[in-house]
Amino acid sequence: MNYLNEVEQKVAESLLQIKAIKLQPKSPFTWASGWKSPIYCDNRVTLSHPAIRTYIRQKLSQLIQDEFGSVDMISGVATAGIPQGVLVAQDLGLPFSYVRSSAKDHGRQNLIEGEVISGQRVVVVEDLVSTGKSSLVAVKALREAGCNVVGLVSIFTYGFDEARKNFEDAKCTFHSLCNYEALVRVAATNSYIKESEIELLEKWRQDPANWNPELV
Repeated sequence: MNYLNEVEQKVAESLLQIKAIKLQPKSPFTWASGWKSPIYCDNRVTLSHPAIRTYIRQKLSQLIQDEFGSVDMISGVATAGIPQGVLVAQDLGLPFSYVRSSAKDHGRQNLIEGEVISGQRVVVVEDLVSTGKSSLVAVKALREAGCNVVGLVSIFTYGFDEARKNFEDAKCTFHSLCNYEALVRVAATNSYIKESEIELLEKWRQDPANWNPELV
């Protein structure tokens, strides 16, 4: 069993405390994809809690500096990655841009908002990574605009094998402050879930598309 570092522990505790993440193994949520899920994550809730918001901003900034060194711009993924990215860019004193989910259908029909200069070293900020597909659409858009996207950071990731493969295929380095394994361990330790529910939660992450709590 891997050791949880201080940041994983603190972020997991914070997200559970403010109900940014809810765990309901016996009463699952339905995602937009149609997947049944024992977990629902909405990291936008952190924005309403100044102390937690500040901690996440500081740790994302530190993560970027530690892993990527000198960076020219921070870019957020619409929509939830925008406020987190703005906070980080402000903290680091860097320019900010964001990538829309699709280009505007009027005006300049921008896909990327903000000034982008070819050759800039860019780190993309996301709030949550599931399969990584939407995040990598943003990475691709920035690269096509001439940016040198050196990596992506997020607050939380489910740690799906599909996501790891997608980032590897895109040759995009990815780091997250917290992950599903850490969250489940912290949730069990702090009685958000029962010990008997851990196996059910682990089985979901192994095959989320076909998970059925009634068959566990």
